[in-house]
Amino acid sequence: GKEVERMNRKFGARAEHMDDFDKLCEKAADLLADGKILGWFQGRMEYGPRALGNRSILADPTRRDMQQKLNLSIKYRESFRPFAPSVLKEDALQYFELEGESPYMLLTSQVKASSKFSFDESYYALDMKERLQVTKSDLPAITHVDGSARVQTVDGDRNPEYYQLLKAFKAKTGLGMLVNTSFNVRGEPIVCTPEDAFRCFMATEMDVLVIGNYLYLKTDQIEELSGRDWERKYKKD
Repeated sequence: GKEVERMNRKFGARAEHMDDFDKLCEKAADLLADGKILGWFQGRMEYGPRALGNRSILADPTRRDMQQKLNLSIKYRESFRPFAPSVLKEDALQYFELEGESPYMLLTSQVKASSKFSFDESYYALDMKERLQVTKSDLPAITHVDGSARVQTVDGDRNPEYYQLLKAFKAKTGLGMLVNTSFNVRGEPIVCTPEDAFRCFMATEMDVLVIGNYLYLKTDQIEELSGRDWERKYKKD
């Protein structure tokens, strides 16, 4: 808390502090359901090849433009690059051909046929670049060109805060799943400190940032802050 308060004072950042974490998750879920891209920063930094809900950028996986939007305006990389889903552990089998759990986002499985779209010969006549542009399921932001996804199952024991957010998103939308990508831009390490997170938030087209119990809206940051050259650290190609 003190580190976040120091960062807020340093930058003049405008945040809403919410003591009630349930209410914070409900507000974050509303924003995600409205198509906003949200940076999520909780607890200790993670170790390993995947962001698992402590240093993550999150979004609604059902939106058709979300994959391209995340790649071009947040990650600064090729528009076709895939993203992975985080799903409530108890709902995973509803959407994925998954055997057991996948808490560390290391297993790839097929999206269930009930979510996939069917294609005729004209699709298979396309070259790979053209196929990448075709919507493949009703979970377009996380379905790879071969119909698979790299799944993270989330439970309340391993990550109670992230689990709570997914439950709130499900209560709002009926879907206990979010796009989960690491909280960084291409070529940069995952954010470590609240200051790292705020800089990345301001330098990209991220809409919302949550650090612990603090919620920041891009639209609440004063014009002076928005006008700073945050992007110096994140050079685009």
